[in-house]
Amino acid sequence: MANIGYIRVSTADQSLALQQKAMKDAGIDKMFADHGVSGTLASRPQLDAALAYLREGDSLVVWKLDRLGRSTRNVLELLDGLKSRGIDFRSLTDGLDTRGPFGQAMLTVLAAFNQLEHDTIVERTRAGLTAAREQGKVGGRPSVMNASKTKSARVLYETGEHTVAEIAKMLGVGVATVYRHLGEARRNPDKNVKDKVVV
Repeated sequence: MANIGYIRVSTADQSLALQQKAMKDAGIDKMFADHGVSGTLASRPQLDAALAYLREGDSLVVWKLDRLGRSTRNVLELLDGLKSRGIDFRSLTDGLDTRGPFGQAMLTVLAAFNQLEHDTIVERTRAGLTAAREQGKVGGRPSVMNASKTKSARVLYETGEHTVAEIAKMLGVGVATVYRHLGEARRNPDKNVKDKVVV
């Protein structure tokens, strides 16, 4: 069983010295360090290397919980992945240690707050869309397909000379978007163009 340390600073002008000393005092066997790497990035090279190095029975040790990332959801997913692999986790500054009941309880609290944040966002989004509908507005992103593009897609498709992928490329939209609008055109045909599209 080994104690594997991971340290990180966000900008190149920050020093790793404080975290390095804390790791040394904690008796770390091997250390991985990301220097000048933001916690908002999905992939941090040395964290990825540390996760690949860890084996069942090992412990991942960080100076502070936020060294793993800024997103609560991302951190929880990472910790859940460690747990499923039989790897413990310690955060020196936060006093978090998953080897004991208190550490497990803290993770439960973090997960609960994450779920609360998610539910709050969903509820606000629904309330906003409802209010917009009541004012005659339609929520969501504007469609990348206008009437002209839809008509062009149908005409090109009906010639039998182009694949949907080719049509999508010509119109500058995704393949799924073309399929969706061809299907809508089939259900609601344009009177100016005979509808022969089968999706």
